[in-house]
Amino acid sequence: MNRPIHGGNLAWAAALAGCPPDSISDFSASINPLGPPQSAIAAIQAHLQALRAYPDPDYHQLREALGQFHHLSPEWFLPGNGAAELLTWAGWELASLGATYLVTPAFGDYWRSLRAVNAQVIECSCWQQHRLGDEEDNHLFIPRISSHAWGESGLLINNPHNPTGQMFSRASLQPYLEEFALVVIDEAFMDFLPTEEQQSAIAWVQDYPNLVILRSLTKFYSVPGLRLGYAIAHPDRLRRWQKWRDPWPVNVLAAAAGVAMLADGEFQQQTWNWLPAARQQLFTGLGELPGLQPYPSRANFLLVGSEPPSSEIQAKLLKQSQILIRDCLSFPELGDRYFRVAVRSAAENQRLISGLAAVLRE
Repeated sequence: MNRPIHGGNLAWAAALAGCPPDSISDFSASINPLGPPQSAIAAIQAHLQALRAYPDPDYHQLREALGQFHHLSPEWFLPGNGAAELLTWAGWELASLGATYLVTPAFGDYWRSLRAVNAQVIECSCWQQHRLGDEEDNHLFIPRISSHAWGESGLLINNPHNPTGQMFSRASLQPYLEEFALVVIDEAFMDFLPTEEQQSAIAWVQDYPNLVILRSLTKFYSVPGLRLGYAIAHPDRLRRWQKWRDPWPVNVLAAAAGVAMLADGEFQQQTWNWLPAARQQLFTGLGELPGLQPYPSRANFLLVGSEPPSSEIQAKLLKQSQILIRDCLSFPELGDRYFRVAVRSAAENQRLISGLAAVLRE
């Protein structure tokens, strides 16, 4: 079985660990451990009879809910079969331009969407590497895109950034909106921050027809199996995407769950209350282990520098503790000296710290 390029491949992990998939404690996929919320479960159960009919092809109710949540007209939203489906159509648009500047390290699905349509990709590193233990700023990333690159080109970036967990300020992104023909910002992890701390570009979407924002509902609400995301962009662009794609990309249960989850303020607040303390617990515990250096993060995951090869740590953790971490081999800038871990419950975080301590003692 081939090594996965995404997190959450429990079949691969179980084969390596020699145990059933449900025995694996998964830190490789950055999913909220508090969910799925009961509001989503109730909505799914209440709409089981709707399986007898096709979904509403325009998803009026879900788009209304998105509009109320973000204080925009529903026509500015397009639900999708996860953010991955919408990234495909963003890739088509980017491929029509002279070049696409991709801020790296980059989520592997960006490469998938751009290579599938033969887009001209120019990598733009935002990662400043230092030696483990260096006293310099170890989490510096400022997009290094020279002014001569702008014009009839596109830019693809995510915020907060995956896999580092750092966040770009709105002020640092706005100049690109003035210069690039198309700017696609993936905000899949933005909702893990309370509203007042977010650096979302959604407020600009009505002023910049060249701006596309991608959002996921599956990570924050812990329903990746439902496959639900949405794009926010000018209605003309979204109508074009609607014509390109297959009909009914979002099933009726996912649409119903989406409406319920967006209205679930109690679950949202519960998540915002949980994350900072749990993330700090994990950050502190990892930082106390020899040979590891966790990096500060604003998201629900941590990037960790490692003196031992991360692939070796991953294999030993699986075999000894049935714990799966995300290696960074698919990020060329990072390679085998970094791994990424999700923030989970206090008990799970401590289990990971103890498991890593045992591996590093060997």
